[in-house]
Amino acid sequence: MSFMRQLQDELAGFKKEGVYKRLNYLDSPQGSRVKMEGRGDVVILSSNNYLGLSNVPEVVQAGKDGLEHWGAGTSSVRFICGTFTIHRELENALAKFVGCESALTYVSCWNANEGLCPTVLGESDIVISDQLNHASIIDSIRLAKAITKCQTAVYKHSDMADLEETLRRAGKARRKLIFTDGIFSMEGDIAKLPDLAALARKYDAVLAVDDSHATGVLGTAGRGTAEHYGMLGEIDVITSTLGKALGGAAGGFTAGPVALTDYLTQRSRPQLFSNALPPTVAASALAAVRCIEAHPELVNQLHQNARYFREQLLSLGFKPLAGETPIVPVILGETAKAIHTSELLLAEGVFVTGFGYPVVPQGHARVRCQLSAAHTKDDLDFALRAFKKVGSKLGLI
Repeated sequence: MSFMRQLQDELAGFKKEGVYKRLNYLDSPQGSRVKMEGRGDVVILSSNNYLGLSNVPEVVQAGKDGLEHWGAGTSSVRFICGTFTIHRELENALAKFVGCESALTYVSCWNANEGLCPTVLGESDIVISDQLNHASIIDSIRLAKAITKCQTAVYKHSDMADLEETLRRAGKARRKLIFTDGIFSMEGDIAKLPDLAALARKYDAVLAVDDSHATGVLGTAGRGTAEHYGMLGEIDVITSTLGKALGGAAGGFTAGPVALTDYLTQRSRPQLFSNALPPTVAASALAAVRCIEAHPELVNQLHQNARYFREQLLSLGFKPLAGETPIVPVILGETAKAIHTSELLLAEGVFVTGFGYPVVPQGHARVRCQLSAAHTKDDLDFALRAFKKVGSKLGLI
């Protein structure tokens, strides 16, 4: 009972400080507009549904067909009870799409990341992480440090001089792994992939890129950060998700050389001790990949929407972080202020989430706008009118 009282007291503190998170329930598929319980139709600016594929007919039908053909799931892990041919087909398509030799699916990219560092690093190795990497990368590194006793280091965000100094100090390590996001989810900026790859080559390091917010987003065909820089096929390891642009359901993968994915199949704990990706998800994700390949204009539309929304926010007097991705953060300072702003925007029919500590550092709370190819100009202009009204009311513009 004392344990429960302690939790209740902490929750009450969250509410008093204005940082308590409330779940909003949707009664429609994810899209540019959704039906929210108690709110009716709202424009959504807080989804990773970057290409609008979560509810397109071919993706939905593929999931239904997968359920009919393979059933609900494997009922165990792949090497014990057998795997489905849809997993192999999806993995082959994903590897080709991101420019790698091979791919291995997981039930989430979080699992893919957690399955990487503890599996390939040992006591004489080091992993070096960007300061603003996603929590899943951070936890992967923590696990590796605890389990294998590997060395760890962090370099200042996108600071190549700091990274090079760290690599120089790690010269005696057997294996050096540089781990970075492709697009940094809270900032919306892009990793300096050419510089990272050059340093990896210079210091005989392995470069791993979590491309979760870039797969389906960056490059003319949506093939990710490597395509954005003209470097397809040049990145050692790519992890990414199926839960954002690739259909939005769930799942993740690690792509790289055949030797890597084979080794992960043998030793990666999230692979060895978790059920395989549900076949309905595998089938819908495969359909999403095929859809992007057939309709690269979706990627172009996404880029156009992101540019338009960012430019219009600037013209209203807001100061979103500079960038060229569909992640458009508006920094507001304190967590309570960001959450209050998001609540007022929701009252105007725009669902955009306020983020604060511990998701972002203290004093850097924000509302993070995320654009989709599915947004029409009417959707965006509706949202911009709400931003203008709320911004004026709060003295933000």
